[in-house]
Amino acid sequence: MSGFVFSEKPIAMASGEGAYLTSENGTDYLDFGASYACTPLGHSHPAVTEAVQEQAAELTYVQASYPVAERTETYEKLATLAPEGLENVWLCNSGTEANEAAMKFARSATDSTKIVATKRAFHGRTMGALALTWKQQYKAPFEPLAGGVEFVEYGNADELAEAVDDDTAAVFLEPVQGEGGIHPAAVDYLQSAREVTEANDAALVFDEIQTGMGRTGTLWACEQAGVVPDILTTAKGIANGLPMGATLCADWIAEDPGDHGSTFSGGPVVCAAANATLDTLVEEDLPAHAGEVGDYLVAELEAATDEHDLPVREVRGEGLMVGIEVKRGANRVLRNLAIEQDVLALPAGRTVVRLLPPLTIDEDHVDEFVDAFVEVLGE
Repeated sequence: MSGFVFSEKPIAMASGEGAYLTSENGTDYLDFGASYACTPLGHSHPAVTEAVQEQAAELTYVQASYPVAERTETYEKLATLAPEGLENVWLCNSGTEANEAAMKFARSATDSTKIVATKRAFHGRTMGALALTWKQQYKAPFEPLAGGVEFVEYGNADELAEAVDDDTAAVFLEPVQGEGGIHPAAVDYLQSAREVTEANDAALVFDEIQTGMGRTGTLWACEQAGVVPDILTTAKGIANGLPMGATLCADWIAEDPGDHGSTFSGGPVVCAAANATLDTLVEEDLPAHAGEVGDYLVAELEAATDEHDLPVREVRGEGLMVGIEVKRGANRVLRNLAIEQDVLALPAGRTVVRLLPPLTIDEDHVDEFVDAFVEVLGE
């Protein structure tokens, strides 16, 4: 009998289309998790499917030292769409790899070793990125981890300024904390982070692995604060479900990044998916759509909470990255949503229901979710 080194849920999925997943027994599930924001265009989007099929028929893989048109196109698209000044692109296969690269690039470029991260942060599960992650549950079995990391309170500009010094290589921040409970950063906090890193010749790194690709209402969450980091990491939705990550760097970082590489960096098939995804996000203005539908989602959740006196402490987030802090265990709510209402969502800690639906959803999908949520919470 085979075993799995991964916990599985008791719902076997067979197919997906748009905002819905279909199980092997034919049940349609409204997907308000999008597999941790990995399918911003929804499931089986025709543009991505066509791009992948065409590329797979021509060339599935060649190492990154040989240029191929699809990878070059991905470099160019990301450089064009990146915040101004971050035109240097390194491709990988996941968000944790993008953060590993950011750590190495920052240390090499600054010739310093200390890294400042925040409490409640999540930056990945590999040994380097795990050292930047706050939750002890993830870290304890694998210690000792990489050293030189200091944690500060998220949102506390004074504490951040005190921690950053001449020995600091980088400050890692999520513009909106995801795993930590959906906590958006204040604009002045991100601006302060920019000022203190510049004053100490340290790199400011924005982890936009979950917030990027239009999820918060703009292509990059940092755009809303008017702050450009030295390094921006992204992944999850970049190829609409295929494995890709990217580390975008300023020139001064790219001039001395150190020796780093990846066997599967920018495979042609994945790049074809990324190109189709990026084109669709821009052409259909899905970031703006996410902002509008996200506002509607938050308003409807707040109205339902008041009307039905639901056990909800707060609804918070940006765009279609929304957290519902409940007064009872989030996992029980999620289980009942799935079993009783055929609706999928995610946890963010013990008390927060996390919503990361496809950016293509409309108000009817929101109404369907809110009705299901009221049924479960009103029990």
